[in-house]
Amino acid sequence: MESQVRGGTRWKRFAVVMVPSVAATACIGVALAQGALAASFSVSGQSFKVSADELVGTGFSQYGAIDSGYTLDGKKTAHPVAVSAFKHAEITNLCQSVVTPDVPIFGNVSLILRAGGAGAEKVQADNIYIDVADLNADATFENIDIGVAAKDASKGPGMKGGGEQANPYGFAQQADKATLVGVKQTAWATTAGTFKLSGLKMSLSTGAKECY
Repeated sequence: MESQVRGGTRWKRFAVVMVPSVAATACIGVALAQGALAASFSVSGQSFKVSADELVGTGFSQYGAIDSGYTLDGKKTAHPVAVSAFKHAEITNLCQSVVTPDVPIFGNVSLILRAGGAGAEKVQADNIYIDVADLNADATFENIDIGVAAKDASKGPGMKGGGEQANPYGFAQQADKATLVGVKQTAWATTAGTFKLSGLKMSLSTGAKECY
């Protein structure tokens, strides 16, 4: 079975798909806020933007989770996310940007990373997990299953495990293959077993300059 999502659908527009998983992890979020649960991965106080011409991933799964971390002034906080996981992904023309605000003397400072562009091999990633807050893309899924328990989403690399704040019995979806075109997303974290960035270019500049 092949399922297509067209027209640059924003994550928030089909967030209803992920509502069951976010609701299932709500009690975890409360416990986290009360300090009852320890998080093994604390995210920074800055989300980052990622764009790509195309992402082709095999062994795809997706489930709801909560990222614990800090605000830029050091206060504890938490963010509901959709974890998109791939056993293997190939990315064309990757751009990643993050803006650090209010740096003394300079004001806003932007860090931009680019790889897999013209003249370079595609970016390669194995066992990659992306904690997504917002997504805009045209997507095609092959042999998709919607509504499986997160712990049983066997087509992907499995749940992160460890101290991850996610309900293994919550909502998840999986597919043999996912192709995303015109990717624009905001994320809180990315982890990968291997991440090969061909043609890597990194630059710093003043002002707010982002991938999109």
